[in-house]
Amino acid sequence: MALTWPLLAELVLGMAVGVAGLWLASRVSDSASGAFALSNHVQVSFFLLFRIISMGVSVVISQNLGAGDRASADLTARASLAASTWLGLGAALALTIFATPLLRVMNAPHEVLPLATPYLRILAIALALDAFNASMAAVIRAHMHARDTLYNMLAMHGLHLALSLVLMPSMGLAGYAVAAAVSRAFGMGFHLLLWRWRLQLVPHAADWWRLQWGRLAPVLHIGLPGAAENIAYRLALMVTIALAAGMGTDALATHSYTMQLMYFILVFGLAIGFASEILVGHLVGARQLHAAHALVRKSVRYGLVVSTGIALLAALAGPWLMRHFTHDEAIVAQASTLLWITVLLEPGRTFNLVVINALRATGDARFPVLAGIASMVFVMAGGAWLLGSVMGLGLVGVWIAYAADEWVRGLTMCARWWRRGWVPAARATHRRLTRQRSALAAG
Repeated sequence: MALTWPLLAELVLGMAVGVAGLWLASRVSDSASGAFALSNHVQVSFFLLFRIISMGVSVVISQNLGAGDRASADLTARASLAASTWLGLGAALALTIFATPLLRVMNAPHEVLPLATPYLRILAIALALDAFNASMAAVIRAHMHARDTLYNMLAMHGLHLALSLVLMPSMGLAGYAVAAAVSRAFGMGFHLLLWRWRLQLVPHAADWWRLQWGRLAPVLHIGLPGAAENIAYRLALMVTIALAAGMGTDALATHSYTMQLMYFILVFGLAIGFASEILVGHLVGARQLHAAHALVRKSVRYGLVVSTGIALLAALAGPWLMRHFTHDEAIVAQASTLLWITVLLEPGRTFNLVVINALRATGDARFPVLAGIASMVFVMAGGAWLLGSVMGLGLVGVWIAYAADEWVRGLTMCARWWRRGWVPAARATHRRLTRQRSALAAG
């Protein structure tokens, strides 16, 4: 819980700024809120590339620290900076060049496209800086200083919100993007201070651009499959968003408003998953596999109780919450129905959020992506198309597909953990850590 609550607060802060931006956009028009939501989905899809580094760095450094190898942990942290530089620049350039085609792929309505394109291009600057914030925060959390990253995120998101309130009335969506870029630059500077203060770690000039493939290899072993799983999910989600956009502006707005509330529902499970990943990494590095197994079982129990309870509260308060975004009663009614389906969805998602992160922390990174992609493609994307478009259930069909996908993947991951299919990967991690310590001592 000492790790979970700062992570939870950090996630809620990020969501709160997103909701505030959506609310400010909705004050302009439903088209502006649709543009905001579509653009943010594209931006988040690119952000998932950074999970290649941040996810791998978090696990590898946790394992090193659990094994008592601080020197290797510091070398891995330095190696993450250059990887973040090149990934961030590449993502920002791609987003700037292909903003309009990406929005068209998502079936952006004609009234949304002129608003979303310039917003997305300015947002590319913030995206490049987010690459550093993601990896640097992962390093600090792996050292068990989650509260320090919370303080940084509190300051960063507070600055973002304050600037958005000042800039958006005159600049529209572009004001939100400019505020995001400024706040991310502030967050990066804060992270550098935390590295120096908490970890006594000061990057060298070459750390920002020179790729160290030897140090990045174990990071990529964890990060690439993990990011692939996240990217596959995001692509499947974008297919369903495109289906919603094809149902009309009202359906897209309903989807956007409901998804914002869903993000608040899932954050507790997500925070427990991230905290479990860090702790399981430490335990695996220390060769305490039985303790890791017990920790995951406890985390799942906590996640199920709290996440399902929050989903139920959100469904009960749905009509009241939705009227803060729109006065269209048809949108309010449909969004309320989707929130009740979310109550059934949430337990399945909790299994995913907790157990997938734990599997990854043991070194068992390939199974989640291989097992998950089939469900994402056929159950989520395919089910949303079949139920929502072919059978004419609309957004209700899309939400049923979401729930089915979470349950299929969640039960699959639980079976993997409970049958201890991750133990061979954990033993391989032990062998790698032993070789690494020997090589460092010999060097």
